[in-house]
Amino acid sequence: MAEKNHTPITEFILSGLTDQPELQVPLFVIFLAMYVTTVSGNLSILLLISLDSHLHTPMYFFLASLSFLDICYSPVISPKMLQDFLSETKTISYNGCAAQMFFFGALATTECFLLAVMAYDRYVAICKPLHYRVVMSCRVCMLLVSTSYVGGFAHSTVHTGFAFTLSFCGPNKINHFFCDIPPVIKLSCSDTHLNEMVMFIATLFISGCSSLTILVSYSCILVTILRIPSAQGRRKAFSTCTSHITSVSIFYGTILFMYLRPAFSSSQQQDQVASVFYTLVIPMLNPLIYSLRNKEVKDALRRTMRKTFFQSLSFPSP
Repeated sequence: MAEKNHTPITEFILSGLTDQPELQVPLFVIFLAMYVTTVSGNLSILLLISLDSHLHTPMYFFLASLSFLDICYSPVISPKMLQDFLSETKTISYNGCAAQMFFFGALATTECFLLAVMAYDRYVAICKPLHYRVVMSCRVCMLLVSTSYVGGFAHSTVHTGFAFTLSFCGPNKINHFFCDIPPVIKLSCSDTHLNEMVMFIATLFISGCSSLTILVSYSCILVTILRIPSAQGRRKAFSTCTSHITSVSIFYGTILFMYLRPAFSSSQQQDQVASVFYTLVIPMLNPLIYSLRNKEVKDALRRTMRKTFFQSLSFPSP
């Protein structure tokens, strides 16, 4: 009865990254550059893989899927955050907040599953090379990516549904720069114990299953690599995994830090720093990690640039 006496909230206010006016414009420039780098970098990887036939393999199909995911991932957070840097009122509508939470959760969870799929792909390639083309067929690759998306969107549907069945009576200021689940449910005047339990169990299950897949895959890979007699062969085998290991370490490290800490040990500043990493920094770093540390991608880039250069020099015959 007490909840019914309150006016329902129709919009939320985002606290943003800082409340200091002199930092708003510099931060806008920095994060705009990061956003442009993220989209252009991932789009470049996507186009390079589609144009170069040497990269039409399961490994690069998954990398292209990751780049496409990051292209979709960034616009969920960045445009609104950039707008808020230059705006007096950092408001977001109730439905806009729900949509942002849903798509962010869906794409972030999909990335968790996709990184696990990429680890399994490396396991098959290194530990079962003779069966690689059979095991990682085109149909299997499509199925693994599709399942990652289905799992991600199903997970986000549950969390967003649980979060927005709560009552929000005020205050309406979210202590974050986007509508993430933990800061939003803190504003509810309903009992949130069930939401917190579901969030903890689901995050633990998804990150646990994905992490276990990655750990088991790389344990088998490590055993196989150590059995290779030549040092050059070991380096070549391990070089195909280093980019993925780097990406996984950054992504899972920040996710686990953000969602599996006890509530009493969290702080707004720590949450925001961790969130900046997995929402903005990691999608920007993925193209750099996979291109700078990958000889095949660099070779493909040289081939594509050489081909484009010679095509631009050719003239039609009279």
